[in-house]
Amino acid sequence: MSPVAWVDNDTSGNKLPNVLIVNPGNGVTQTNLSRYQHRTQPGALKCTCSSDSPWSSNDARLVLEDGSVWPGVSFGAKGTTVREVVFNTSLTGYQEIMTDPSYAGQSVVFTVPHIGNVGINSDDVESKECALGGVIVRSLSSRVSNYRSTSSLDAYLKQQNVVGIAEVDTRALTLRLRDKGALVGVISTDASLSDEQLVEQAKSWSIEGLDMISEVTCEKSYEWKDPSIPEWDFAGVQKEDPLHVVAYDFGIKHNILRRLASHGCRITVVPASTPADEVKSLNPDGIFFSNGPGDPSAVPYAVENAKQLLGEVPVFGICMGHQVLGQAFGGKTFKLKFGHHGGNHPVAYLATGRVEISAQNHNYAVDPSTLPDGVEVTHINLNDGTCAGMACPEKMAISLQYHPEASPGPHDSDPVFQEFVDMMLSKK
Repeated sequence: MSPVAWVDNDTSGNKLPNVLIVNPGNGVTQTNLSRYQHRTQPGALKCTCSSDSPWSSNDARLVLEDGSVWPGVSFGAKGTTVREVVFNTSLTGYQEIMTDPSYAGQSVVFTVPHIGNVGINSDDVESKECALGGVIVRSLSSRVSNYRSTSSLDAYLKQQNVVGIAEVDTRALTLRLRDKGALVGVISTDASLSDEQLVEQAKSWSIEGLDMISEVTCEKSYEWKDPSIPEWDFAGVQKEDPLHVVAYDFGIKHNILRRLASHGCRITVVPASTPADEVKSLNPDGIFFSNGPGDPSAVPYAVENAKQLLGEVPVFGICMGHQVLGQAFGGKTFKLKFGHHGGNHPVAYLATGRVEISAQNHNYAVDPSTLPDGVEVTHINLNDGTCAGMACPEKMAISLQYHPEASPGPHDSDPVFQEFVDMMLSKK
């Protein structure tokens, strides 16, 4: 059925300009239109049918490895991408999520239904480019309204060559991923590919066993000095004699670097494969192991470097860095059913009983039963009881599975940066 345009007639029976467009897909049917069709007297409303639809038709598909097909409307780049599909429950911060390198190898379903309303700005990016494979939303905002915005989401994804699909039933999709676990999916705008071909593409790909951090790490070392943007800064303490932190870039987020700088650190960022001896030669006060994408068991070189550095100076790991340290301690990691992705995960700090609301983004976890004596589980995720933090006092090491630097928040766990600073000062 074509879209319906309501038009007024003047007293001469001439049609006036259209005054309202109604989408038949939103509950307007041939049956409930009939009650308007008799109103053809002068001055009354009557309905006419237009052949030119103002609404976009479905021109993209998400096809999952389980054979389900999810039609939608494309935005961003055109093409076909194969990635693991996960859902994120954050209510805000879609730009930070899309530019988090930890999403390399994944396409993200946003559970919040309305995405794109504040556009894109240059301040909130967590890396120079989008690392994720695709963006899946219920409703793409047709307008952008924010004082910092410089681009629409659609234009940004085109520039980043990232495929997007809108008008997807993200509630049903999220339930499927929750019940079945993360599934590999193909987003495609290529009408020449059959659903069966796309299912086969999805079945033939897996993120397990892939070293993804080598794809997102920096090519060479660099210095980072910028603290948090003053407009958004809090609890920052600049020091005249800053502590030197060497940060392994497994896919590091800008806001981690900003928080370290705001807490009085001078940071040297090094590629993920930098040998331990080279890091030691930089004479750091502390070493940081960053977040990053993929399977932590697929990066033995990172684990070996961590083993050689433990006990030399204080170390701190976040996300992938937490998993790398867990293996360096002698533990093992395992894959979660659908991972933790969102800005509303409760975590308990076991030493005090304090509950922190945290931002999380990971599909793997450290198995606490495999950790040796001397390594403490300091935090647990209250949703599923998984290990969310560790400490090894003998090796001067702490780690968190989640993101204390979270941008746009929450910031409950930001004090861990000061804890790391205090560890370095005590050894200086």
